[in-house]
This record gives sequence, structure tokens and C-alpha cells, in this order.
Amino acid sequence: MQQYLLSIYQPDGDPPPPDVLDPIMDDISALNAELKATGTWVFGAGLRPASTATVLRAKESEVLITDGPFTEGKEHLGGFTVIQAPDLDAALEWGRKLARALRWLSVEVRPLVDESERACDAPRG
Repeated sequence: MQQYLLSIYQPDGDPPPPDVLDPIMDDISALNAELKATGTWVFGAGLRPASTATVLRAKESEVLITDGPFTEGKEHLGGFTVIQAPDLDAALEWGRKLARALRWLSVEVRPLVDESERACDAPRG
């Protein structure tokens, strides 16, 4: 079965107040339980704010280290879930459920490179 990354993008800044966030978190917990019950869930995690990121970039023989996110933007990767699904249509249906649970946040669904594929053979965008 193919694995898919469901990436959650959220705006920079403080989280919404508890009266807004708590129902969303309840819906996410219910969705995660459903993913686990159906054997679809592989793993997932929330991420600390983008401001806590450290970027490493090789430049000649040195590795440069920079505080903060790789790119500046109004949104950042806030969390992710890896699922296994028989095909893209099934993965998109789980992505739809996640988008509904998150209300206004964006979800990106992307297939992972299969272990049998070599990284150099992976599609490039």
C-alpha cells in the first residue's frame, strides 16, 4: 500500500483561543482514532513554531547554520500525519476529513517515495 503525507499548514502567530481551538482538537483526536481503527494511520506529529527551526545548508566544505525557518512566509508547516492508502483517491478522502476537522487550515496530500524506488528516480517538481 502507498504511504501519503498529509501536511497541515497554519498561519504564523498565536494559536486561536480555547473556545475555537478545543473543538478542532477534539475533531482531530476523533479523526486520529478513526485512522488508527482502520489501519490507515502510520504516524503523525505537531510541530513547534517555525521560529524554533534551525536550518543547515552545505556551502563548499562548510555547513552554515541559521536560526529560524528555511523560508519566510505567512504560513508554515504546523504538523503532519503519514497514512497508508490503496490509492490517491483514498488518501484524498482522508485529506478531506482532515481539512474539515481543521476548518480553515490547508492540507497538502503528497505520496511518499516507495522504499523500492531509489531517491534519484523520484519524481521532481
